[in-house]
Amino acid sequence: QVQLVESGGGLVQPGDSLRLSCAVSRFAVGYLSMGWFRQAPGKEREVVSCISIDGNTRYPDSVKGRFTISRDNDKNTMYLQMNSLKPEDTAVYYCAASITDYSDYCPLSGMDHWGKGTLVTVSS
Repeated sequence: QVQLVESGGGLVQPGDSLRLSCAVSRFAVGYLSMGWFRQAPGKEREVVSCISIDGNTRYPDSVKGRFTISRDNDKNTMYLQMNSLKPEDTAVYYCAASITDYSDYCPLSGMDHWGKGTLVTVSS
């Protein structure tokens, strides 16, 4: 069973940066389709970024140019660098993984393993 643990959330001001980490255990991160998702109060969970087994990435327009997903195979960890944060980025952020190769997509229903989430609050 793949285990995922997020960290790095917190309270920041608009325009600030934050880096989230997702530590992976019991499976090599380089062999997983992975993604970051977020869920704001009263809203559905949505994809924030995806990274394929080959290292290709994909972002929705809402975060493109501001967020960067990456992974470190030696540390078995995935990251989400978030820059120019906005109040609408406030949400619980989750990392997710699947052993299925979805290329650079990470369908919510297709992700087999989830972390418990880390809260990001962007407020002045």
